[in-house]
Formats: sequence, C-alpha cells, structure tokens
Amino acid sequence: MAHQYSSGVQAIDDIIRALIRLRGHATSEDDIADIMTTALKLVEEGASASDAKIASNALKEMRYSYKVFSGYRGIRKVTIFGSARTSASHPNYKLAKDVSRRLCKAGFMLISGAGPGIMEAGLIGAGRENSFGVNIRLPFEQEACPVIEGDPKLINYKYFFVRKLFFVRETDAVLIFPGGFGTFDEMFELLTLAQTGKCHPLPIVLMDHPQGTYWKSMVRLLKKELLGNGMISKEDFNLFKVTSSPAEACHEMLHFFENYHSIRYVKGRLVIRVRKPVTEGLLDKLNSKYASLVEEGRMEAVEASPEESDEPELHALPRISFKFQRSGFGKFRCLIDDLNDVPGTVRRRDPGLGRPDLDPFQEDSGGIFSGPDENRSPVATPPKQSPPVKTKATRARKPRASGKKVRRKKSS
Repeated sequence: MAHQYSSGVQAIDDIIRALIRLRGHATSEDDIADIMTTALKLVEEGASASDAKIASNALKEMRYSYKVFSGYRGIRKVTIFGSARTSASHPNYKLAKDVSRRLCKAGFMLISGAGPGIMEAGLIGAGRENSFGVNIRLPFEQEACPVIEGDPKLINYKYFFVRKLFFVRETDAVLIFPGGFGTFDEMFELLTLAQTGKCHPLPIVLMDHPQGTYWKSMVRLLKKELLGNGMISKEDFNLFKVTSSPAEACHEMLHFFENYHSIRYVKGRLVIRVRKPVTEGLLDKLNSKYASLVEEGRMEAVEASPEESDEPELHALPRISFKFQRSGFGKFRCLIDDLNDVPGTVRRRDPGLGRPDLDPFQEDSGGIFSGPDENRSPVATPPKQSPPVKTKATRARKPRASGKKVRRKKSS
C-alpha cells in the first residue's frame, strides 16, 4: 500500500525525504517523514506556542530515552513502583532491596523512578550498574537519588506521560509496593493497558510485608465495588498477583518466561512464540480450555511467517497461531501460565526479546503490528559502569530554596 500521510505539497514531501536520506539510512523512513510532516502541519494549522512546546519537548524526551535504552534491548527488565516516603527502616524498603537484588542476580535490570523510598531501595538492591533511573522534575524535588545520580542511564523528564510510557514500554515485569496517588496512578494505568491489550503481556506483582493490609484492602474494594457492580470481570484478577514472599515474587516473574517468549500479530492472527516444541496434546488442551479466546477456527502450530523476517533471531522458535477475539486478556494471562507449566521446558539463552512496541495487537499496513522498527539483534554486553555511589539510605531530597533556580544538565 502506498504511503498516505503527506504535507499536501509534493515538493515539500520530496524535500523531507531528501533531508532524511542526507542524514543517513533510516530504518523506517515513512515514520520519520510522518514526524517531520506533522511538525509542518503544526505551522500550517497555526498551533500556539504552548502546543508546539509540548509537542517539541515530548518528542525530544522520547528521542533521548530511545537512545539510552537502545543498548540494553536484549536484557529483560523489571520496573519498580512504590512510595517515595517509605523510610529505610520500613519492612517494605528491605523487601524492595531483597527482591531487586534477587531479580538482577537472575539476569534482569531494574527501572526505577530514581527518587527516595521504595525507588531508592530498588536501586540499592539492583546496584548502579544494573539500574535505570527514570526521574521526574518537580518544583519541590531537585535531584535524583545519589545511587543513580550522574549515571548515563539516568533520564530526567519534564512530562509524567512520557515518563510513564517508558516505564511500561521498556519493561518485561512490574513490581509494585504500597504508595500514594502516584503509585495508584501508575498501577491502574498499567492494569488498564494489560486489561485492554495495549501493552505486551507481562507479570505484575503487588507486594507488601506479611503484616501489611494495603493490597488486601484494595483487592477487597475491587471485588466489592468494581466486580460486584459489573465494572470488571472475575478474570481481570488474573492480571496481577499479591504476595509478601520475595521467593514467590521472583518465581512469578521468572516463571513467566519459562516457556512463553513473546507475541506478535500477523495478518489478523495472534502468534505466540514459545521455547518448547508445540505438541498435538498441548494444542488439544489449549483449544478445549481457551476456546472462548478464539474468534474462529482453532489454535494451530505454525512456523515463522515471511512477515516476521525482521526478527531473524526468533525464526527458530515454535509458534502457536489463532484468530484472537481481542478481549479476555485476564484469561489470556492464564493461557500463558499453562504454557509455562508444560513439563520439560528447555532453558537456554534468550534468543532475543522481540519488538518492544507498546501495542503488540495493532496491525499495520504491512500485516505486522506498528511501531518503531528497532534493531532486534541480541545486544553486546553493556559497557561497564562506574562503581556504586555510597549513600545513606535515609537521605531525603532537599527542598528547593525559595526564589532560587536550579540549573540542570541537559540531555544530549
């Protein structure tokens, strides 16, 4: 299909293409041309200075974030959320350190909000070399946690919405501890994305210390008010797991990738990539138990399609394909559990993680889901980072002095 989006003036479209080629080879020339065309349309349509500034700053933050994460795309990551006000003496602070340490020892990297409290605990547990800081600039908080401050994997954001995009887009698992409005905002947006299939499937663990009542109270509220009034379904509770055990939390995240690898939508059919050969017995079980997820036909074992040729490192993985009815993602989460429970699953080095696009269920004109065309080859070992900064875990952010501006180092 011919590319449709245009400035409306052929000469301008030609100049845009020429500029892109002048800067080098673009993996997705059409998408870059669309960005430039959109900027010109802002001029044509008389966008206000405020509108243009928001669009410009958001795009610059996204561009820099792609640059920071690009060298680590072949490494699985876990995002940690929780209160910035949790003290170093609180049991949840110690739990966050423990679980982060275990997950990074198992091969994960950590994405943290780079602030104090639970965010700092996660960074300490993971270690500076295994951590990303996704910091937000606030008028009353002027710098990142010293554990990650100055690290090239620290990103400072102006906008919450761009920051939240990368919390979810770049992660493979999410660990959430009790927190305030911000934690609830992050958690419910994540659950909404998972419930509607607008993010790739991933394990979500809600964690609290054994005597804690935070998540227990929230689940009771969800069951009474949301489920009781028909606002969510019973299967939606499969999207997350509540635990107080570090071992159970780690098992939930590691077991998720025991056999399941990734998904992709190809020519109207959902393709699930797995590590172990797909047997007729497994297909019979899945077709019987999860018939409600299939719009028509049945689940079948397939080989890699020509549309997946841009992911050569995943070519050998076994696949299950079916016409997905695009709802019931809570039940789909159970299907992944059943895939991972297949006995005799072979553990081996991850052949690659697939495309990290936010919406894996969206199909583009070429028959595959849309999004940036990233380099999906296994990445090299990340460059060695400087040693961890020694810090007191109780160190709080200093309030900005009244009337005094703080100079920030700009992202390059």
